[in-house]
Amino acid sequence: MTQLSKKALESIESWLHDPYIDEETKQELRALEGNEQELEDRFYKELEFGTGGLRGVIGAGSNRMNRYVIGRATQGLARYILEQHAGKEEKPSVVIAHDSRHFSPEFALDAALVLAGNGIVAKLFPSLRPTPQLSFSVRHLGASGGIVVTASHNPPEYNGYKVYNDEGGQLVPDQAEQVIGYIHEVPSFADIHRLTREEAEAQGLLVWLGEQEDEAFVDTVASVSVNRELIAAGPGKNFKVVFTPLHGSGNVPIRRVLEKIGFEQVHIVPEQEQPDAEFSTVKSPNPEERDAFKLAIALGEKIGADLLIGTDPDADRMGAVVKNRDGEYVVLSGNQSGAIMVYYLLNQLKETGKLPSNGAVIKTIVTSEMGAVIAEHFGATVFNTLTGFKYIGEKMNQFDQTGDYTYLFGYEESYGYLAGNYARDKDAVLAAMLIAEAAAYYSTQGKTLYDVLEELYEQFGYFLEKLESRTLKGKDGVAQIQGKMTDWRTTPPLEIAGVKVEKVLDYSQGLDGLPQENVLKFLLEDGSWFCLRPSGTEPKIKVYFAVRGSSLADAEQRISRLVEAVMARVDA
Repeated sequence: MTQLSKKALESIESWLHDPYIDEETKQELRALEGNEQELEDRFYKELEFGTGGLRGVIGAGSNRMNRYVIGRATQGLARYILEQHAGKEEKPSVVIAHDSRHFSPEFALDAALVLAGNGIVAKLFPSLRPTPQLSFSVRHLGASGGIVVTASHNPPEYNGYKVYNDEGGQLVPDQAEQVIGYIHEVPSFADIHRLTREEAEAQGLLVWLGEQEDEAFVDTVASVSVNRELIAAGPGKNFKVVFTPLHGSGNVPIRRVLEKIGFEQVHIVPEQEQPDAEFSTVKSPNPEERDAFKLAIALGEKIGADLLIGTDPDADRMGAVVKNRDGEYVVLSGNQSGAIMVYYLLNQLKETGKLPSNGAVIKTIVTSEMGAVIAEHFGATVFNTLTGFKYIGEKMNQFDQTGDYTYLFGYEESYGYLAGNYARDKDAVLAAMLIAEAAAYYSTQGKTLYDVLEELYEQFGYFLEKLESRTLKGKDGVAQIQGKMTDWRTTPPLEIAGVKVEKVLDYSQGLDGLPQENVLKFLLEDGSWFCLRPSGTEPKIKVYFAVRGSSLADAEQRISRLVEAVMARVDA
C-alpha cells in the first residue's frame, strides 16, 4: 500500500487551506481521502515543463493540469516576457490558441487574464485553432510569445500548455530554464496577478482574433504549393481525398487550403468532423495508428478515394493512407511520408529551376536516413537535431540570421512536417496539402504514392523503421524508465541480434553541439541502429529501430531480429 510522502502531505494541506483555491477543487481532493496512491501521484511533485511546456492529466493537484498550475506557470512566463521586452515602447503581446480538449477554452482564457494582470496584451482565438497557426500568428502579428493549450494526441484525460518564443518556436532549453526559474519564484497562488475578463477587455489587454488571421494563415500555407496551377487545371477536379480531423482543429483550415489550391473532391469523415473532447470514435486520436483511420478507410472504400488523410487534435501531425498494388489501403509511416514529400518537393523545385544551391533539409536523430539520402541526391545539406520540432525551428532561425543555407523542409518520424519559412513548428495543414498535391501530381503519371515509395526504395535503398514503446505510469513508472536508461548506459551491449555494436552515442553528454538530452543511440556494424529515449510528453520509454536492406524482405528480417533482441532486454 502506498504511503504518502512528506512532500505530498505538505502540498495537500497547503491546497486544502489556501483561500485562493476554490471550494470545488478542495471537495475533489477531500473525496480522495484514503486513496493514498492517487493522492501521492497528484502531489509528490509539481507538474514539470517537458517538451515545450506542461502536459498532464486534468485534475486537482500540483502534478495535474488545472487553472492554478496554469496560473502559476503563466505568472512565471509573464515575468520572463516583461524582462525580454524591457526598454521597448509598445506593450508586449502574447497570442493564445487552444484545441478541442476538456477545459481547453477555460485554460486559454485563464492564461490570457493572468497575462493581462501583468500588463501584457493577450491576443486570444475565440475557438479551436491548429498549433501551427499559433506559431504563424506569433510571427505574423509580431508578438512577444505564444501559448497553445493542447495535449496533442494524448488520451482524453490529458491537457497541456505549450509556450512559444517571439520567433514562433517552442522554447528551447535555455529559454525554458529561465521561465522555470521564474515559475519557482512564484511563492503562492496569491501572487498570481489576474484581471477579470471585463477589466482586461476594457483596458485593451484582451484582444480577440478571428477571420483576418485565419485567412492570412491559409493564404500563406497555400503559397508553399509548388504545383498549384497544375492541380487546379486538372487532377484537383477528380482526385478524391478523404480527410478526418479526428475531432480536432484541422477541419476548417485543411478544407480551406485544399480548396484554395484546386481540390474539389474532399470528403470529410462525418462521425469525426465535429470537436469532441472524449474523441469517442477512436481509441486514440493519433494518426500514427491504423485504428484512427478505421472510419476513414470505410468511407474511402465506399467512394473509391485516392488518398486518406488524418490529423491529430491540434493539427500539427499528419498521417496518410494510400492504396497498394492489391488495392488495399495501407498507412504510411512518418518516415515514408517524409521521404515522399522530400523527393516530391525537391524534384519539383529542381525541374522548375527553383532549387537553391544552398538548400537544407533538417531531421531529427531518430528519423530515418532515407530522407537524408534523397535530400543529398538533390544537393541539399542535411542537418540532424534532437527530437522536438523546437530544435528544427531553432536551426531555421540560424539560417535566417546567417544566410548560409536556405530552408527547404524539416520533419520528424512522428508525423511532423514543415515546408516554407512562415512558422517554427510542424504543420499538418501544410503536410496535408503537400501530400495531397504529390499524390494528385503522380496520379497524372498513372502512379499512386505507394508506387512512388517502391521506386524510391529501388533507387535509394530499402530503409525500414519501427517504433516500440512501453507505458509506465506514476511515480514508480518514472523510476522504472530511469532505471532502464541507466542499465543500457552503464552496461551497453557489445552485440545485438548477432551484429556488433560499433558505436554508442550518449546524448546526455551534449554530442555534436546539441543540447544535453537523456537519449542513447546504438550504431551497428551493418548500418542498422536503435535508440532509447524517454518521452517528454507521456509516461513512456520509446525505442526506435532502423535498418537498410538489400530488398524489402531482407529489411523486414533485419528489423524483426533487431526489435526482438532489444525489446527482450528492455522488458527484462
